[in-house]
Amino acid sequence: MTVPRAPEPPAPPAAAPAEPPPAKRFTFPSAVTVLAVVTLAVWLLAFVIPSGTYTRNGHGAPVQGTYHRAPSAQTFPERLNDLFLSPVNGLYGIKDARTGQVGPGLSGELYGSAGVFLFVLAIGAFITVVFATGALDRGIGRLAHRLRDRGALLITGVMAVFSLLGTVEGFAEETLGFYGLIVPLMLALGFDRLVATGTIILGAGIGVLCSTVNPFATGVASSAAEISLGDGIALRVAMWLVLTTVTIAYVVRYARRVRRNPDRSLCGFLPGDREHARTTTDAAAPPGLTGLHKTVLVTVALVFAFMIFSVIPWAGALTGNTAAPPYGFELDWSFPQLAALFLVAAVLVGILARMGEQRLSTTIVQGAADFIAPALVIVLARGVTVIMNNSKITDTVLHSIEGVVSGTPSAAFGIMVFLVNLPLAFLIPSTSGHATLAMPILAPLADFAGVSRAVVVTAWQAASGWMNLWVPTTAVIMGGISLAKVGYDRYLRFVWPLLALLAVLVCGFVALGAVLG
Repeated sequence: MTVPRAPEPPAPPAAAPAEPPPAKRFTFPSAVTVLAVVTLAVWLLAFVIPSGTYTRNGHGAPVQGTYHRAPSAQTFPERLNDLFLSPVNGLYGIKDARTGQVGPGLSGELYGSAGVFLFVLAIGAFITVVFATGALDRGIGRLAHRLRDRGALLITGVMAVFSLLGTVEGFAEETLGFYGLIVPLMLALGFDRLVATGTIILGAGIGVLCSTVNPFATGVASSAAEISLGDGIALRVAMWLVLTTVTIAYVVRYARRVRRNPDRSLCGFLPGDREHARTTTDAAAPPGLTGLHKTVLVTVALVFAFMIFSVIPWAGALTGNTAAPPYGFELDWSFPQLAALFLVAAVLVGILARMGEQRLSTTIVQGAADFIAPALVIVLARGVTVIMNNSKITDTVLHSIEGVVSGTPSAAFGIMVFLVNLPLAFLIPSTSGHATLAMPILAPLADFAGVSRAVVVTAWQAASGWMNLWVPTTAVIMGGISLAKVGYDRYLRFVWPLLALLAVLVCGFVALGAVLG
């Protein structure tokens, strides 16, 4: 008898071919990494670039036409030590009055950026405490809700507030928290997601582009250029008013076009966007401002108003004579006093908000910690200038550009500074780092061209702000369009005509400022 054999088990399925790992997307290096590479590159170039120096006048400014070669006496170990200590020198390096060398153990004037470093941390503590009270968020939310039935007025109101915050304190990354409120409101009014995106990004961005007393742009650049924060403020205020008006009009014009004919939307509508308009306008109003919130908002306004008052050279501003003796009420404050002001203001706001000792101290420390990155970038950038100073190549680089500037009309010089800084703003995405690195070279060029250093500051920050309205290396742009669910290519199509118009207007303003200054 034959025993039937058991059926053969089925063969295991062939293993599916392994999918190739997803290709890694290129991520632009952080500002800290960029400056670390720049530090090493400048240190190496210092072995090749010939050393030299200018004769200085009584104010320490280089005198045009006095450049001469002056061999550096640094040995290789000394140069290696400069590279090693560059971040330390960038923070508290001391410049020796006799030799001009910078080091942490020398005697003389502070060359490092310790004052600006502490100022940035103090600003971070103050801003964080203000946001922790909820007053600013709720104030903007109430404004948006009140204007929810008036589209053009809503766009104008939100953009004006964001622009004001941008011009006085660099309001940028903080805007990311408002997409959840603004996008539904704009859709409810019959607009598309690009209107919401433009309202937020361009509203705050144009304020930063036209910074008047923004500590992270105007403040850092003015310090590096060795001028007062208030120098050139009249030109910057005029530019802020004009460019903000133009930007708001641009967004409002596009919004009206989309509402009249939705087919003309550059980004289209996602499923449910059109239906959204029938429900959101009836949404419940956000909680109203309490007496405490109003007190905090008034306090914030007074602090920034006092900061502006304290840094403006009123005698020179009102008489037009920069050498006029200061009035008795002028404070002539700089970064040490402003750092103290914002630390005191942070404590005051915390007390008014009844935050309690534990929460207030924790929030202040957290705020300073959140701003340690831009503060370190300033230190690293200043460390680069120390390497250039100690190897005596700063004046050589300045001399190489002197021939281009000599005889250049003032208006052309202002435009040149704006154009030169555009690629630098892309390579160094940190506004503070860009300013600290570029100003030691650009500011003396203004002296050679017979132009106010304040014009150089204005042209530089306009270039930085213009680039940051569209470059894909910033969290404000890429994070914003992601939250709004708008493609980057669609955003570029929307914004490029405005960018061209803003570039022309900026060139006109800096040219006018150079001629009048």
